[in-house]
Amino acid sequence: MRRRVAIQGIGGCNHYIAAKAFFAGDEIESIDCDTFRELADRVRRDAGILGIMAIENTIAGSILQNYQIIRESDLVVVGEYKLRIEHSLVALPGVDIHQIKEVNSHPMALMQCTEFLDKLPNVKLVEKDDTAGSAKWIKENNLVDHAAICPSGAAELYGMNILASGIETNKRNFTRFLVLANRAVAKDILADLSSGEGGLGAINKSSMVFTLPHSSGSLSKVLTILSFYDMNLSMIQSLPIVGKEWEYQFYINLLFDDYQRYKLAIDAILPLCKEFKILGEYVEGRQTV
Repeated sequence: MRRRVAIQGIGGCNHYIAAKAFFAGDEIESIDCDTFRELADRVRRDAGILGIMAIENTIAGSILQNYQIIRESDLVVVGEYKLRIEHSLVALPGVDIHQIKEVNSHPMALMQCTEFLDKLPNVKLVEKDDTAGSAKWIKENNLVDHAAICPSGAAELYGMNILASGIETNKRNFTRFLVLANRAVAKDILADLSSGEGGLGAINKSSMVFTLPHSSGSLSKVLTILSFYDMNLSMIQSLPIVGKEWEYQFYINLLFDDYQRYKLAIDAILPLCKEFKILGEYVEGRQTV
C-alpha cells in the first residue's frame, strides 16, 4: 500500500525513520514540513494524508505545544511508535574530526549529545530546524569545517561520512510519536491498522483532554474514578488556559485491558468536566530495542 505521510523535517530525519518503521511493508511518500503546525495543517486539509508527530522524549519530556496543535486541528490519534534515538556526527567525505569548527543540528539533538560535544575543543554549536536537514545543508554548501548531528541513515542519504556514531549521552533515549489522521477517515484508518495478520491488535490506549471547574478537589475526584475503574494513568500534563488565570487543561493518557470498562470510566468522569475531548483511541506502540 502507498501512504502519504506528513513529517516534521526531511528524508532521513527521525520522523521519517518512525514513519517507515510504523508503516513497515508499505510504500511511504513523505511530505516534508518545516513546523509541527504545518504538519497538522496538511493532514487537516487533505484526508488522504496521514501525519506522524513527536510528542514525548524520555529525556526532554513532553512536547506540550504539540498536544495543543492536535486538539486545535481536530486531528485524531490512530497509533503511536516509540523510536530508540541514535545520533551520529557526520561531515563531508575526507574531513577529519579535528577540522570541525562548527556543529549543526536540532537543539534537542545537541542537548542529547552534550557529553560527547564537551570533548570537542573550540567547536561552535549552532541550532538548526532539523537533524537530517543540517547534513543536507552542509553537503549542498560544501562546508568542510562543519559537522552535523543526525541519524546514520541521513548520512547515507546525503553522501556524508560518519565521524562518530552512538554519540547520544543516554543510550535509553526514546521518542514517542503519534500517528495522526483527518477525522473524516480516522475510523477507516484505525480499522485498517488493526486488521489482518499483521494488525496491531485491540485498542488499549486513549489520549484525551479536559478542563475542570476551578474548585477544590476537582482533579482528585476524576483521578479517583479512573482508579476505581482500573484505568492505568500513564501520563498527565497540565497547560494553562490563555485568558483564564489559574485554570488549566489536563492532557492524559490511559491504558486499559477492557474497552467496555474504559467507556464506563469515561461516562463517570464526564459530569465532572467542563470541557472534554478524546484525541484518539488506539493500540499502544511497542518500544524498539
